[in-house]
Amino acid sequence: MTIPVETIILAAFIAFCRIGACFMLMPGFGSVRIPMQVRLFLALAATGALLIHLWDRILPFIDSRPQILAPMIVSELMIGALIGIIARFYMLALHFIGAAIAMLIGHTAMSGMSIEENEPQAALSSLISLSALLLLFVFDFHHQIVRALVASYQVAPLDVMFNPQAALIDVTDALAESFLLVLRLGSPFIAYGILVNLTIGFVNKLTPQIPIYFVSLPFVIAGGLVIFYFGVGMLLGLFADGFLATTIGG
Repeated sequence: MTIPVETIILAAFIAFCRIGACFMLMPGFGSVRIPMQVRLFLALAATGALLIHLWDRILPFIDSRPQILAPMIVSELMIGALIGIIARFYMLALHFIGAAIAMLIGHTAMSGMSIEENEPQAALSSLISLSALLLLFVFDFHHQIVRALVASYQVAPLDVMFNPQAALIDVTDALAESFLLVLRLGSPFIAYGILVNLTIGFVNKLTPQIPIYFVSLPFVIAGGLVIFYFGVGMLLGLFADGFLATTIGG
């Protein structure tokens, strides 16, 4: 049976809606450092490659009637965006704890360029974010995202519209899990910041004539960097394991 060209184009466009929305928001490929044209062509290439495997799941539901096609396009965009934004939440949580670590050890004097966003970021936080992103690509997390996109056509086929309630539950669960993960990873620096600043406050009360804060700041930064040196490898490894386990494996 010959398939009309219009049906083929509509099937490719429907697949591009879900895949393109995910690629627009997922970490790494959705970075502002990547030109928009590169992201567009990357999403088109991924759509062409996956359409062969998803053909039987897409073609039976293609209908050119506007009252069916328009809601389907909106639903596919929302489903793809949900998959991408859940993965991005983990990178945003890492940005948060990176900025908190830099603040807790007093290493916030110089702001550097952010990897994912346009806003300036502390140099230590940028280093953590870039290292974690490189580690995720080494572990082929982008392949896992593609597998999640393919599997999403079984969980949310084209004849099932986007469910805002279920999506909100997924978003809140991802936020809770991601921030709980990074708070556990940053707990040594939180404890260090509390203990050091509490000690400096007591010493400052005992000797108010001496500017203890300015005298102690280099030592606080040095101590924090020593903890960071010995703990950054484990921090990044545990973050990558938690990212892959909760966003993909879980």
